[in-house]
Amino acid sequence: MSQKRLIVVLGDQLDRRGPLLRDLDARQDEVWMAEAPGEARRGWNHQQRLVLFFSAMRHLRDELREAGVTVHYRRIDESPGSGTAAEPGPGLAELLAEDLARLTPRRVAMMETGHWQVEQDCLAAIKAASVPLDWFEDDHFLASRGDFASWAEGRKSLTLEYFYRNMRKRYDVLMEGGKPAGGAWNFDRDNRQAFGAEGPGDLPRHPVFSPDPLTCEVIETVRALFPDHPGDAREFDQPVTPEQAGAALSDFITHRLSHFGSHQDAIWTGEPLLYHARLSAALNLHLLNPRDCIAAAEQAWQDQRAPINAVEGFVRQVLGWREFVRGVYWFSMPEYAHGNALAHHEALPSFFWDGDTDMVCVADAMQGLLRHGYAHHIQRLMVLGLFAQLYGTNPYRFHEWHLAMYLDAVDWVSLPNALGMSQYGDGGVVGTKPYCASGAYIHRMSNACGQCRYNPRQATGEGACPFTTLYWDFLDRHESRLGDNRRLQFQFKNLQRKTPAERQAIREQAAALRNRLAGEAH
Repeated sequence: MSQKRLIVVLGDQLDRRGPLLRDLDARQDEVWMAEAPGEARRGWNHQQRLVLFFSAMRHLRDELREAGVTVHYRRIDESPGSGTAAEPGPGLAELLAEDLARLTPRRVAMMETGHWQVEQDCLAAIKAASVPLDWFEDDHFLASRGDFASWAEGRKSLTLEYFYRNMRKRYDVLMEGGKPAGGAWNFDRDNRQAFGAEGPGDLPRHPVFSPDPLTCEVIETVRALFPDHPGDAREFDQPVTPEQAGAALSDFITHRLSHFGSHQDAIWTGEPLLYHARLSAALNLHLLNPRDCIAAAEQAWQDQRAPINAVEGFVRQVLGWREFVRGVYWFSMPEYAHGNALAHHEALPSFFWDGDTDMVCVADAMQGLLRHGYAHHIQRLMVLGLFAQLYGTNPYRFHEWHLAMYLDAVDWVSLPNALGMSQYGDGGVVGTKPYCASGAYIHRMSNACGQCRYNPRQATGEGACPFTTLYWDFLDRHESRLGDNRRLQFQFKNLQRKTPAERQAIREQAAALRNRLAGEAH
């Protein structure tokens, strides 16, 4: 038996100052990391998502080795497997079990993971190997699993607003004498402005992190092993080290935060990034600490470099929503993954993978997603997510797509956002109503409809907007299920004003649309 402790570091645990690595002793500890083919090949993955994880992991591997640490690293191109979804090769826990038998460490150290099933499987592998385990809480997050469970226990509903206020008070963020800075807990009403007809004008450039030789090597590996997967690995330009992630944060605070708030819900075709931070991938791989994000934004407000509505909107995403959905995930798993409150079972249309559609808003969102592995929250929720919900997509299948396509997607954050918030699969755990809307919402918040052959005000006929058709059909199909939801009363009253003949025409138009798209499903 080896006298070394084996520290298991997963692809979303790359914080050098985190619990696993901050007290590492190269004389007594060795590190284990793996690019698991079972995860990468089980269905499609955006090429840039694979590049991000593999490159960031390899950068940490090399830094540790330069510091004299022994790192046992399993590369994707060195693992067995046919490279197909039917035979993807070993998963993370299988690789870990193999190496526990080979390395025979005296102990194993592991930290809370970002994926319920991966955690269960890895713990089972360690138990089967009869190796003592040192288990660490992930203190990257400001609310531990236990903190959230204590807050949530006994509540009739889990409401973000109450959780967020609690976190603001607990950490004294944007507080003045025990009161919220600016006189309000949130400034959502100030943060819903659309661009005028002239558009956003000159936008600040987002930082580009050109691939170094190691990342270039990863890009070529991904292109060779996953040539048919969506996206283009050669366009990858994201941070893969903590230093780069810190530079990305500084750039956002300096150049975009001041304009972020007012237009955070706006869409403009051909401009997928706008004033958004685009820091979530670095945060979710633990290349960036949320405390640094919050402190930098708050300092910008104190220095009068950014208005309170912009700073509060950003802080709400990091300290509020991000912590909240992680808490919901661990408080509710594994049952949460099976939620399908609306009994939706459709497969995703093929344009969710290739962007080939004549709906301008969808095509634009997909073009940005394919190019960057990114779409901002309104494109995710109120364009792509909205269409999937109105169409009747199975919520877990939508989560799997979301997990595959977005660089920042990890199970703990994707499942509550995709299955829950977007598709209402959880029946109202993270959102009190389905986020359903017609094409009129997209028309109000973007310039896409003016370039589209469909009329957002029309539900039937040749020029009917698919969003509008499916919106009224959604309300019609779910009237008995959702009709008592007080937040939907206005929408259902509008539905009830339609004549039986109008409702039947909408049903027929929606059925024809579904039949056409079903033939194009991936």
